[in-house]
Amino acid sequence: MTPPTADTLAAAPPERGPFRYLPFTLFWFARVCSILALQIQIVATGWRVYDVSGSAMALGLVGLAEFLPAIALILVTGHVADRFDRRRVIVACQVLEVAAMGLLALSLTGDSHSLALAFFAVVVLGVGRAFESPAASALVPNLVPTNVFPRAVALNSSAWQGASIVGPALGGLLYGFIGTWVFAVSAGLFLAAACLILCIRITPRPVDRRPITLETLLAGIRFIRAKPIVLGAISLDLFAVLLGGATALLPVLAKEQFLAGPELVGVLRAGPAVGALATGLALSVWPLRRNVGPILFACVALFGIGTIIFGLTTSVLVALVSLVVMGAADMVSVYVRMTLVQLETPDEMRGRVSAVNGVFIGASNQLGEFESGVTAALFGAGPAVVLGGVGTLVVVGLWAWWFPDLRKADTLEGKAAG
Repeated sequence: MTPPTADTLAAAPPERGPFRYLPFTLFWFARVCSILALQIQIVATGWRVYDVSGSAMALGLVGLAEFLPAIALILVTGHVADRFDRRRVIVACQVLEVAAMGLLALSLTGDSHSLALAFFAVVVLGVGRAFESPAASALVPNLVPTNVFPRAVALNSSAWQGASIVGPALGGLLYGFIGTWVFAVSAGLFLAAACLILCIRITPRPVDRRPITLETLLAGIRFIRAKPIVLGAISLDLFAVLLGGATALLPVLAKEQFLAGPELVGVLRAGPAVGALATGLALSVWPLRRNVGPILFACVALFGIGTIIFGLTTSVLVALVSLVVMGAADMVSVYVRMTLVQLETPDEMRGRVSAVNGVFIGASNQLGEFESGVTAALFGAGPAVVLGGVGTLVVVGLWAWWFPDLRKADTLEGKAAG
C-alpha cells in the first residue's frame, strides 16, 4: 500500500471519518494503550510508594518528579519533534517508558525497596513523556486531511478521557491482585503502543536542517506571542484551569459540604470525565463548523458557572450534574484550543508550539491544585471553589476584550466571520 502524501490527504472526500485513515487508526489505538499504561502506573506507583513510606508528601513528590522534566526540557522537546521523524521520537520515548516500568518494579518490589530509585524511575518516565507529548500532538495533522482534523482531535480527547476513567480502576484492581507485577502490564501496553506507531506509514515530511541556535529553540514561544489567536486560546485555557480547580478539593467538600465519605469522592471525580467523554464523542460525529470563537468563550463561561454552582450546593445530585456540565464545557474548550493551535501553526513549528502548550496546560493543573489549597485554607473549601468560578468568569470577560481575533473566530482555521 502506497503511504498517503499531503496532496492525497488534502484531496480526500470530506465525508470520510478519521478511522477511515489507517495511519490515524493505528495512532489512536497506540494512544489508548499509552494512556492506559500511564494511568495504571500512576495508581500503582501511588499505592506502593505510600505503602512503603507512609508519607503523603512522598505522593506529592512523585507527581512533581514526573512533571518537572517537561518544564526543564521545554526548549528541547519541541525542537526534537520538529527536527526528527515524529514517529521515531514517539517510539524511542515509549521504549524509555518501558525501561522506567522495569526500574519501578525493581525499586518497589519486596522488602528491599528503594524510594530513591523509584523517584529516579519516575523522572525517567517524565523525560519520556516530555518528549513524547509534543511529538504526538504534532503528528496528528500529518495523519488525516485538514477537513477531518477537528474530528480527529475530538476522538483523541475521547481516548484520553475514556482511558482516564478505565485506567485508574483497572490499575487499582491489578495492584490488588498481582501487586507490583502491575508494572509489567504497563510495560506491555507501552510496548504495544510502540509497535502500533512503528506500523504507521506516511510520506516523510521535509525536516529543517538549519543549525540549532537560541533563536530556533525559542521559536515556539515567539510564534505563540506573535499569534493573538494561538496566544489567546492557550492562555484562556491556562487561567480557566488555574482558577477552576474544584476537583482538587473533593475530599474536603465531600466531608464538610456533603457529609459523605470517600465513596462519594470517587463518584464525583468521575463526573467531569463522563461529561468530557460524551461531548468528545459527539464532536467526533458533529464537529463545530461556525462561530467557534463565541462558542469557546461561552463554554469557558459555562465552566465558571458550573464551578460556582458546585461550590454553593449541598445537594449531591446538583453537584454531580454541575461537574458533568463542567467536563462537557471543558472538552469543547480543549477541542477548539487544540484544533485552532494546530491548524494555525505551520507543520515545521508544531512540535515547539505543542511543547509550550503542553507545559502551560500541565502547569495550570499543578498550580490550580495549589491555588485551590491556599484559598481553601484561607476561606474554606466551598468559598474557595466559588471564588475560582468567579475568577474564571472575570478571565472570560478580560480575554474577550484583549483577544478580539479569538472572540470573532468563525471557523476552526481561525477565520473571522464575514
